Amino acid sequence: MDRTFKLGGDLTIDRIGFGAMRLTGQPGNFGPYPDWEGGKALLTRAADLGVNFFDSARAYGPQHADRLLGEALAERDVVLATKGGIDKFAPDRMKRDASPATLRQQIEDARVNLRRDVIDLFQLHWIDPEVPVETSMEALVQARDDGLIRHIGLSNVDRETLDRALAVGPVASVQNRLNSAERAHEALVDYTAERGIAFIPYGPLGAHPMKHGAALEPVAALAWLLERAPNIVVIPGTTSLAHLEQNASAWSQVQGAV
Repeated sequence: MDRTFKLGGDLTIDRIGFGAMRLTGQPGNFGPYPDWEGGKALLTRAADLGVNFFDSARAYGPQHADRLLGEALAERDVVLATKGGIDKFAPDRMKRDASPATLRQQIEDARVNLRRDVIDLFQLHWIDPEVPVETSMEALVQARDDGLIRHIGLSNVDRETLDRALAVGPVASVQNRLNSAERAHEALVDYTAERGIAFIPYGPLGAHPMKHGAALEPVAALAWLLERAPNIVVIPGTTSLAHLEQNASAWSQVQGAV
């Protein structure tokens, strides 16, 4: 089984990545991570272990997780992904806005926060009920054509929405909740695999997005996902060096890993 995946057909990433949501203030993933230097050390250790795909979002903090990644990994040869289309105003208060003007500004902010001229993967975090997905996609395609982002991803979508987006432009990834205990999106895993689209399951360990702690045994849960389909890229998040190293060991339980 291949340990890597070509994101968008041209960015080779290890299929065990890192999700940065927990590197924020608590409760509610709101505010800056209190141990900023410790967070940077964790991220650089992940890169040292071979992790080369890091997933963040504007809503994490908001913007603080992106800034932490930018400070820690600006000089590293890694793929950085973020999301937009949501702003967060309090631990329990967010607003969707995937209008073209807002997405453009959020891309510009992400370029500053991540310290990258080109964002490797910019994902629409949620579909805005007030803005057709086609309109949001057109804005992202324009940003790609203008050299601001390399690839476009979608999060929290069904097959119909993905097809509507694909009619406008290429989609490199889909990020929906999936783990061995929550399998509602397994059909979409297969659909994306057939099309060379990465499936990035959030909640891979069954954790509640606003609470710490894994509901599933980490290594077994990650191994199940890695074996489920060759396009799955897992992004377990942690604030612990020990858990980081445990997550990175998941390949040891995957049959036929090379």
